[in-house]
Amino acid sequence: MKIILVNKYHHPCGGPETGILMRIKGLESVGHTIIPFSMQHPDNLKTDYDKYFVSNVDYNNHSRLPWDLAKTTFRIIYNFEAKKKMEDLIKVTKPDLAHLHNIYHQLSPSILPVLKKINVPVVMTLHDFKLLCPNYTFMRKEIPCEECQGKHFYKAVKYKCIKNSYLKSAVCVLEMYLHKLSKIYLKNIDCFIALSRFTQEKLVRYGLPQEKIKYLPNYVDVPELKPDSVEEKYILFLGRLSDKNGIFHLIKAMRVLPAIKLKVAGEGEQKKLIQDYLRENKMRNVEMVGFLTGEELKKTIINSAFLVFPNNCYHNCPMSILESFAYGKPAIGANLGSVPELIEDGINGLLFEPGNVEDLAEKIKYLYHHPLLAQKMGISARKKVEEKYSEEEYYKKLLGIYDNLIKNGGKSYV
Repeated sequence: MKIILVNKYHHPCGGPETGILMRIKGLESVGHTIIPFSMQHPDNLKTDYDKYFVSNVDYNNHSRLPWDLAKTTFRIIYNFEAKKKMEDLIKVTKPDLAHLHNIYHQLSPSILPVLKKINVPVVMTLHDFKLLCPNYTFMRKEIPCEECQGKHFYKAVKYKCIKNSYLKSAVCVLEMYLHKLSKIYLKNIDCFIALSRFTQEKLVRYGLPQEKIKYLPNYVDVPELKPDSVEEKYILFLGRLSDKNGIFHLIKAMRVLPAIKLKVAGEGEQKKLIQDYLRENKMRNVEMVGFLTGEELKKTIINSAFLVFPNNCYHNCPMSILESFAYGKPAIGANLGSVPELIEDGINGLLFEPGNVEDLAEKIKYLYHHPLLAQKMGISARKKVEEKYSEEEYYKKLLGIYDNLIKNGGKSYV
């Protein structure tokens, strides 16, 4: 089977991309040909198809000149370059199916009618809530927000939900209304994959047809990620340093836990804010270790006592929790979104009240000072990924979705 796999990044730069690149290797290992379609970037993995990649653009550092802003707006809504390059790629490769991941803004849904025109079945994994929420996250000022309800997008301008800017919010709201009115996603995508039951419920509640949504969570390579009994010396945060991941709540909690060491593995927009806070408060129990991959990441997880995932928003089956579970490490997470689907309170970790720094600090202190309980929870965590989040189970279900769509031409998915 020849599969065009579409994602705007083709290099490891976060949880979703780590999972996507892992899926590419997994599908290739069972004999399928993966044809990547992405955005140009110096860190991209090598591929024979990079000449079809779309030119790079960073909307976070874009020009504010009126002409450039107009071009940016048009590109976000409908990227003609992406459309043309997808047409060229299809002519050369003649794919059996297309699997989309994050295409918003840099690629845009302009590629969808191209695929539909030649009857290529299209699957899209939804890593966030972009089809329902202009800022992807169902989050406003560090708290969950569902005021748009999948249709009242103008409220994003009212609250400056995009980069705290009326202008940027207005551009994204225009994009949302045009895409919703044209039904460009609904008309051209045959199956949406939800990574959690929580996400599946939100998608249906706010307008996506239930018959087009399949639940298929992330997986970890369980056979290779073996639990290790190395003596625990620190707790671990693994993820992007951002508001939605609640990293600053964790840093504040660590201020009242000077005897416990925290390693922070990740990069992001709050890095300098954290560094300044650590310096101003003379905190020596927090170590910033940057973005980790490969053996360095494995070693860091293995040597930790447990993971802390202090999310502020609705996450979709976070890879960092699954990776920690696979090594037999429990996790502490906020009782929010899909996290309770993974962390069962008192079984394989602990849940705390979202945004409550005091509760978070208490849960960290308790689990850290009860190592036998943490070890027992770690065994349960490992068992959970073996039973429900294994590579074998994932590909059995994914290939079942693919086969059904190809058999039915993408028109009568059941």
